[in-house]
Amino acid sequence: MKLAAVGRFVLTSLIVGIAVYLGYQLWLRYMDSPWTRDGRVRANIVQITADVGGRVVAVPVHDNEFVHRGDVLFEVDPARYQLALANAKAHLAATRATLEMKRQQAKRRVALDPEVVSAEQNNDTQMAAQEAMAAYDQAKAELDLAKLNLQRATVRAPVNGYVTNLLLRPGDYAAVGAPKMAIVDADSFWVYGYFEETRLRHVQVGDPAQVTLLGHTKAISGRVASIAYAIADRDNPVAPDLTADVNPVFNWVRLASRIPVRIKLEKIPANVHIAAGMTCTVVIKPRHGNEAKDAPNVKASTPG
Repeated sequence: MKLAAVGRFVLTSLIVGIAVYLGYQLWLRYMDSPWTRDGRVRANIVQITADVGGRVVAVPVHDNEFVHRGDVLFEVDPARYQLALANAKAHLAATRATLEMKRQQAKRRVALDPEVVSAEQNNDTQMAAQEAMAAYDQAKAELDLAKLNLQRATVRAPVNGYVTNLLLRPGDYAAVGAPKMAIVDADSFWVYGYFEETRLRHVQVGDPAQVTLLGHTKAISGRVASIAYAIADRDNPVAPDLTADVNPVFNWVRLASRIPVRIKLEKIPANVHIAAGMTCTVVIKPRHGNEAKDAPNVKASTPG
């Protein structure tokens, strides 16, 4: 009977010990492991503006459509720029004719007897030819500008990406420099994981990461690209006289600050629809014992 009681005690103690150990390991993982559910998908949003102003006559793309770099996004009425190009060509032809005439006059003056044409007159003729040359160069530049303006009347995609929130319609006016369309750069998706500061001590640039989008079960592989070096300090405002405005109230319960960690996505599966602004869970797998070689050695400053 005593042997059975001892056996039950040993078995119970073993089960309790295993439970305590597993609970402790789970607690350590929860407190110290670098993972967060506070992740956001980010991407470069390219604002498309018109380099020349005018009425929009064509918008051949649709909302959420994928476009390649160089595809036409919209067209500004080219009529005035075509007329400007024709005028620049005519002006160039006129200045070319004037230049040829001034050159011929200069050659004839040089060939004449010095007793007939003075040196001052020859200098004036040479100066007139040089002025005609300058006017010709200016006309060439104006022609190049007219060609460029006509070319810029057709607005093309600067990157591969997705047209988003398309509101532009034919008949709208496109002002110079005013955004008329936005494209999500398809090659620029990354993730910001906002990690509690207590979970960052083992995170290094280059560590593998797993990103799981909300509503998906398959993780996307990535790597730690960088770790932020600063966040806003709400308890350190500046008074109007530029002195420190110290908050007299101190919170006894200190919550860990969240530090942005940028995750570079290595390959996005073709069947995964990813969009900037999505939420996700980020898990980092630290490379234990592998110190970052390129990270600067940041030391805490001490009072002198």
